[in-house]
Amino acid sequence: MSDTTYTPPEVWTWKPGNGGQFANINRPVSGATHDKVLSKGEHPLQLYSLATPNGVKVTILLEELLAAGEKGAEYDAWLTNILEGDQFGSGFVEVNPNSKIPALIDESGETPVRVFESGSILRYLAEKFGRFIPEAHAARTECFNWLFWQMGAAPMLGGGFGHFYAYAPEKYEYPIERFTMEVKRQLDVLDKHLANNTYMAGDEYSIADIAIWPWYGVLAQGKLYEAGKFLDVTSYEHLQRWTKLIAQRPAVERGRKINRTWGEASEQIPERHSSKDMPE
Repeated sequence: MSDTTYTPPEVWTWKPGNGGQFANINRPVSGATHDKVLSKGEHPLQLYSLATPNGVKVTILLEELLAAGEKGAEYDAWLTNILEGDQFGSGFVEVNPNSKIPALIDESGETPVRVFESGSILRYLAEKFGRFIPEAHAARTECFNWLFWQMGAAPMLGGGFGHFYAYAPEKYEYPIERFTMEVKRQLDVLDKHLANNTYMAGDEYSIADIAIWPWYGVLAQGKLYEAGKFLDVTSYEHLQRWTKLIAQRPAVERGRKINRTWGEASEQIPERHSSKDMPE
């Protein structure tokens, strides 16, 4: 079952461009590669992002907050093109030294607050506005259980399965088999949990759902990596019920389009600076 006879060198050295599609967005050192001041809008919340699954989490939550009447959640969503290296600009690195989207600045207080990592942003916003996070201790803990589950599980889906199934320069049996097995296990975990729960934290829609849906909900719809048939996603009955329930929310429909620059034109809102930028 060997795919290659590669033998690791005694000391690894970086070969730029090695690794297939999106390889140029990664490098073995951190920090800025160029000077670039971040754009700033008029709203208290400034988001720098792209409509990847991790980016979509935040725009969905912001749209949900606005739909719930939280006027303080007005925001500017600036396009951060990771394929062009925007995440390595000096201004972005000041907000997120890890050079990954999404990144947020909250300027509503006396001192600006930077927030990075999508799970941290979801928790920050939910706690700031007291929305989409359960008040009861047990339910709140269950919400965080699943929020952190997603943060730990998704790298297996994206960096593991997604990379080798969809983006690697060649198809290798071993990693595809290895990560497919893990993703199928994760889908089964979700399906069994949702058999007895309307939402991830019970009966209440929360940031746990918002975190998981852009990855596993979209995967269950067959829209991520075009892997629906391969993973037999329609067999997960309870996950299918849940992903349809989340997808029909107007804020989810809006949020998934923001900072998107691919697909049909009707699905793209490259930047969002006011409600006027949103389709009726």
